[in-house]
Amino acid sequence: MRRCPADLSCAIKNIQRSPRIPGNLAVIVQLLYNISAALTRHVDEAKMQSYSAMANHILNSKSVSNWTFIPDRNSSCVLLHSINSFAGKLLVNQRPINISHVFIHTMGAMVSGDHPERNFTFSMRVSDASGFISGRVLLGVEELRRVPSPSQAVSIALPTLGAILEASLLENTTVNGLVLSVILPKELKRISLIFEKISKSEETKSQCVGWHALESRWDRGPCQMLQEDSQQAACKCRPSQLFTSFSILMSPNTLASPTLVYITYIGLGISICSLVICLTIEAVVWSQVTKTEISYLRHLCIANIAATLLMADVWFIVASFLSGSLTHHDGCVAATFFVHFFYLSVFFWMLAKALLILYGILIVFHTLPKSFLVASLFSVGYGCPLVIAFITVAVTEPRKGYLRPEACWLNWDLTKALLAFVVPALAIVVVNLVTVTLVVIRTQRVAVGSSMFQEVRAIVRICKNIAILTPLLGLTWGFGIATVIDGHSMAFHITFSLLNAFQVSWL
Repeated sequence: MRRCPADLSCAIKNIQRSPRIPGNLAVIVQLLYNISAALTRHVDEAKMQSYSAMANHILNSKSVSNWTFIPDRNSSCVLLHSINSFAGKLLVNQRPINISHVFIHTMGAMVSGDHPERNFTFSMRVSDASGFISGRVLLGVEELRRVPSPSQAVSIALPTLGAILEASLLENTTVNGLVLSVILPKELKRISLIFEKISKSEETKSQCVGWHALESRWDRGPCQMLQEDSQQAACKCRPSQLFTSFSILMSPNTLASPTLVYITYIGLGISICSLVICLTIEAVVWSQVTKTEISYLRHLCIANIAATLLMADVWFIVASFLSGSLTHHDGCVAATFFVHFFYLSVFFWMLAKALLILYGILIVFHTLPKSFLVASLFSVGYGCPLVIAFITVAVTEPRKGYLRPEACWLNWDLTKALLAFVVPALAIVVVNLVTVTLVVIRTQRVAVGSSMFQEVRAIVRICKNIAILTPLLGLTWGFGIATVIDGHSMAFHITFSLLNAFQVSWL
């Protein structure tokens, strides 16, 4: 580098001749990082031109798939940081700067309260097969009035970097527009960004996001959606030292249907009212229907199934409201935890009923104390789902893999956290169906008038509950799994919403 001219032009030809294989990509990323870190003085336009030419080579759309094979998964994050850091040292004079390459475009200008609204408009090709898409950074008059003296503003557009971040970090999100980086005066607290969508569809919703420089992930916190249609999305964002790059994410599995919303909320409203009535009736007749030990345990299970389903429905509604929020990540995590916990509790209380049946049929019923049986039922009904729900959030949330990007529910694409609900639920469905089969075989051998007949009748009543509820719960969440696998099917979503909302009527 000693013999290299001050404008860094000596390195360009060698870099442009190098094949875009993973090893070379990693070496060039490290070179760009070293150059950015070594320069402590202002960068002139010639240096920025050379730096952009080198970055342009590895940002080429033909190299996107090769980023997957770079051992250091953070290489793309390092590249973004290096570009932003180098651009932050760019010296802008009175003449605006416009440095354009195919896959990186840098613009800079002086701004202050005396200037009118300033905007940086980009139009770039994402890949050889696609057309041009545009992006715009708008600095409003009200915000510019905060700038006391002329200061420089720089913006960079990167059409392929979103796909590169996705490939190298194995992200489950899809960037659906340009990545726009900004280096602005600290007085500017709000900027507007307009992104033309790469994939244009009425069925897809977008999320305005900023790139968290420390955690290397897209974050909805600093941005909010102003307006969206099938062609573009308008965002308002808060730039800071942590957030200097912004874009929009596509949520391909989100269906926006008024019919689905009405079915869900009306059905859940009826379900909640029915559960409250059910619990009220249980409280009124409790002393009359719990005179024997087995009837007491049976109604204890019924009351707890109703209570957990009621709480699950309430938290389901809370989670649905928080799913549209861009800033309440912690609230969304809490809502998802409780939805997961209480829906699992419904299944585990069904399992507790099945174990109660097996105990009554296969073993002499009164050999264990009532207090021990009650403690065992509560351990199964609440202890097991609590452990599963806690382990799930503890393992996946530190990696930001607990939630789905578009909803307050367990992630599937990145961490498969949804399996922490699906596997226990389906296992319980199988155990309960086997239990029902054993009861049918066993009770056929008990004669009318025998000493066990009354207890067997009580057990058969429990068995009928399980025989009805287990297939219903299993069918309901079978369609729930189908909505994850095929998120575009309105039939799956409506069927799941109907079954989930009205399953209480079978209690």
